[in-house]
Amino acid sequence: MSTQADSKPVKSPRASSPFWFGQDAIEYWVDAWQRSILTLDVMRERTARYEEHAAKIAPHVLKFECELIMDGRELKRPVNYVLARIKPPKDIVLDEKKRPFVVVDPRAGHGPGIGGFKPESEIGVAFKTGHPCYFIGFLPTPMPGQTIEDVAHAEAAFLERVIALHPAAEGKPAVIGNCQAGWAVMLLAALRPELFGPIIVAGSPLSYWSGVRGANPMRYTGGLLGGSWLTAFAGDLGKGKFDGAWLVSNFENLNPANTLWAKQYNLYGNVDKEGPRYLEFEQWWGGHVLLNAEEMQFIADELFIGNKLAGGRLMTSDGTQIDLKNITSPILVFCSKADNITPPQQALDWILDLYGSVEDIRAYGQTIVYAIHESIGHLGIFVSGSVAKKEHEEFATNIDLIDVLPPGLYEAVMTRRGSEEASDTLIGGDYLVRFEARTLDDIRALGGNDDDDDRKFATVARISDINIGLYRTFVEPWVQSFTSDGMAQAIRRLHPLRLQYDMYSAANPLMKTLEWTAKSVRDARQPVSNSNIFWEAQGWIADYVEKSLDTYRETRDLMLEATFHAVYGAPLLQALTGVTANDLRRRPPLMAAAHSALVQQRISEIKRRASEGGPREAALRSLIYIRMPDGVVDERGFNFLRTLRREAGRSYSLVDFKSLLREQFLLLLLDQRRAVEAMPGMLAKDPDLARKMLATLRRLIEVVGLRSDEAKARMAEIERLFEDGAADRERADDSGPKRPPPPPVARANLQSARRSKHH
Repeated sequence: MSTQADSKPVKSPRASSPFWFGQDAIEYWVDAWQRSILTLDVMRERTARYEEHAAKIAPHVLKFECELIMDGRELKRPVNYVLARIKPPKDIVLDEKKRPFVVVDPRAGHGPGIGGFKPESEIGVAFKTGHPCYFIGFLPTPMPGQTIEDVAHAEAAFLERVIALHPAAEGKPAVIGNCQAGWAVMLLAALRPELFGPIIVAGSPLSYWSGVRGANPMRYTGGLLGGSWLTAFAGDLGKGKFDGAWLVSNFENLNPANTLWAKQYNLYGNVDKEGPRYLEFEQWWGGHVLLNAEEMQFIADELFIGNKLAGGRLMTSDGTQIDLKNITSPILVFCSKADNITPPQQALDWILDLYGSVEDIRAYGQTIVYAIHESIGHLGIFVSGSVAKKEHEEFATNIDLIDVLPPGLYEAVMTRRGSEEASDTLIGGDYLVRFEARTLDDIRALGGNDDDDDRKFATVARISDINIGLYRTFVEPWVQSFTSDGMAQAIRRLHPLRLQYDMYSAANPLMKTLEWTAKSVRDARQPVSNSNIFWEAQGWIADYVEKSLDTYRETRDLMLEATFHAVYGAPLLQALTGVTANDLRRRPPLMAAAHSALVQQRISEIKRRASEGGPREAALRSLIYIRMPDGVVDERGFNFLRTLRREAGRSYSLVDFKSLLREQFLLLLLDQRRAVEAMPGMLAKDPDLARKMLATLRRLIEVVGLRSDEAKARMAEIERLFEDGAADRERADDSGPKRPPPPPVARANLQSARRSKHH
């Protein structure tokens, strides 16, 4: 991890002097002393910013101006959450017809603002595409008695207010849930689906037991600690408050090389210009907040250890089951293979828990899109400028496309716009986004648990229940009796993550002269040359330290994983805890009889309407029919469909257009033969419009292209249908009653595909 000096390199003296070794030594030690002073000064300033930030009533790190819209403390069930409207930059013009974006920040130990941490951020890209933006954040201290369910009710009230403020918007708000906010958004969407437009969950754990062996051991933590009793103990020591600094410590322990060495060394090695970036990030990373002990216990017991959300076993206080299949809005899941906190399995395997096949997803009218980044880390999903300019910008640009995608499972694939596409006005950003149909096997291919793994995690859940029961019966009364508010505050103040700030505070007499000394050093700065032998040796040592810590981490993780499997894989322990097949992760249940009856009724209704509509509906049905073999939808096709809406002679709202598109898609899935055979009659109702629609369809196909021979054959078939439909109407107008339309062109190489094709 060799780090080069940032100042302009100076020429090494070794080429012109026989005493170069001594000169290198002097040059290096002068630079090392200066870097040390400047690094300490950055740490001093970090503490000053930390103290100033913590003293605010509502500390946050948003880079945008905002105004308070609703205060959750004033609700019937008060919470420490607030709804803020983000003010757009002066050069941004908002379109009130576009759906608002609502960013929900994670409450995982840090303060709020990560979704708008930089100008190039989730909020920034939403503004760039003309969408109004809102932010749901929180205050440092929870309200007395506040629960996770209370927070959900507050967020529902916030969304109701946002909807009321935008009556002209085409569609309900698009809601982004980052990290831990993702499960909170999904939980609320299952309870109040009518409040949501598309839902984007970024780096959000939803299936907590999932993972692959040999990687990402964080899921083993609950078992290795004996369950959630330690969470209860920490809450009792906090006098009913859980310190978010402990959650941040868990994140830091995942990568000791970065926590103990690389982060600080990078500041030291690049201190001439790294200071501002380091201070900006540390202001958010060090803004620790509190949770009620009851809130944290719910998260640990019901989600982290119980894995109840994905399994449909989570209940509200009034007994309402929280079933993610109730969500009617499109769900976009963004994750990364390099995320060691929320790996793709935890982000995606809830789909396998809920559905047995893509047909099940369609039966519930659900649209699920996922995107997997190859290399970005967990925090990079929210704060990386490169991710904001690619993934988040493309999602914001194509949010309406996601909302009208037919039900099913898709993967979002992004390719940089090529030179031949540089002038393509149908591509909204720097990347072309296409949504490719996928099956559940594509998710299974990422890896996951087998029954043996699930049995071990079920054993952890049982052991946790036993230990928490023992703790509450024999230990908790004693802990609560000797814990006072002053003691709880002292424990929080002495947390190692807070002590590192106190070390560099103005109260430390050693810091009194540091600011003046640092100014003198900057005025007399003498950076070392890159070719200095001691500077090069420092880089080698730094690399060695980092690699040694990485080796320690890998060894530690392997030992922890082996311990987990050895302990919880023991047949005796599983037998003593009474774990059976019923305690494993629930496999996708059969569709409820009531829902199955509704689905059958809906199918009958759609089939009866196969011949309804005119050339506009026929053109839309034709487009879906032609593109089905390729299994791909991209933004160019959607943007062209906007033209189709205008050229059809009647403008449809996004909601109506979404309904029309989905109905045509489902009709083709249910009875493709009947749907195709009905099109000549639909086209014959308006020959002029049919010709116009055919011209539009041809232009669209020229833009998006056709991949397979089957798609090309279908295009030829549709062209014949359009031409025959228009000709039939003209003959009918000339010679009297119209004869029945001829059957569509039958092609032998399409027959088997029509019977078996589902995407």
